[in-house]
Amino acid sequence: MDENLHSPQRRLIEMRIEHADLDDRIDRKPSDRPADDLVLRRLKKRRLLLRNHITRLEAQLSPPEPA
Repeated sequence: MDENLHSPQRRLIEMRIEHADLDDRIDRKPSDRPADDLVLRRLKKRRLLLRNHITRLEAQLSPPEPA
């Protein structure tokens, strides 16, 4: 059971959820109040870093395709 809590598949799911949450926060940010450019840039940077981590983890988990 404890192995499932720290599995790469679970981490991938958690990162995808966080990425979706960041998408939502970035999309609704301008309508909440006047845009705070610094906060918005940090959210976008975090989302990009997360996307890169997701891509790397997916590549590690996916078996290589035969040539």
